[in-house]
Amino acid sequence: MDQCFMMEKKLAYPKKNKKIEAGDTLLCPVITTLSVIGGKWKPAILWEIQQHGVMRFGKIKRSIAGVTQKMLTQQLRELEEDGILTRKIYAEVPPRVEYDLTEYGWSLSPVLREMAEWGIRHQHSEPTVSQ
Repeated sequence: MDQCFMMEKKLAYPKKNKKIEAGDTLLCPVITTLSVIGGKWKPAILWEIQQHGVMRFGKIKRSIAGVTQKMLTQQLRELEEDGILTRKIYAEVPPRVEYDLTEYGWSLSPVLREMAEWGIRHQHSEPTVSQ
């Protein structure tokens, strides 16, 4: 079952922040998923929040080596815009912001677990070269 739409020999990618509506061309479901959770930092952010529950910005930043404050902020905003995370701001000094997965975000748990299991298998496998 190949649901990927080919356009001039390239996969059609969904436009950022565009919901698929009736009549839209079907896109590859893998590409659609990766457009929401793909990239260097989003899977790590989602994994950390899935493992620890509600997390403050600083704790997320400390748990992901190498992520900059600017990039973390951008990725968190995108995940919030896509309905994957909620952000709760407390009117305190200093300000406190907490992030949690939405119900929709929790639906990614099986995907993240499979990715983690595949990653473990890949880390322990011998690289093979196809000829």
